[in-house]
Amino acid sequence: MSKASIHFFTEDTSYRLKNKTQIKDWIRSAIAEEGYVLRELNFILCSDEYLLRINQDYLQHDTYTDVITFDNAEELKTIVGDIFISIERVQENARALKLPVAEELCRVMIHGTLHLLGYKDKGKAAKATMTTREDHHLAKLS
Repeated sequence: MSKASIHFFTEDTSYRLKNKTQIKDWIRSAIAEEGYVLRELNFILCSDEYLLRINQDYLQHDTYTDVITFDNAEELKTIVGDIFISIERVQENARALKLPVAEELCRVMIHGTLHLLGYKDKGKAAKATMTTREDHHLAKLS
């Protein structure tokens, strides 16, 4: 059994994440609270174009998005996944919402993680539940 790990990577962006240890601890805590076991989680911070290509190639969607989550777990209640995040989308959303980029990035990170935890965001009720869980976990970060 390998040690649970969270890694951060960048592709096609110069963005540098701050407070990595704090973010890792926060994500680990959220996963544990939801009753899952963390094995491996990779956050790949990338450009709009990089994420668009992933969206086209893997999901057959020809649209820009802020996050795409790939669940690679083979066991129930286990987290093994890759979360791709467009830094450009996050920055644009943060400007539109008048929020710090770091705050919006954390929301997108927990959003992707919640997908791995079984939460959906299609439909009004599912989206409301997702937002409630995001807010719950974000409150523990600040």
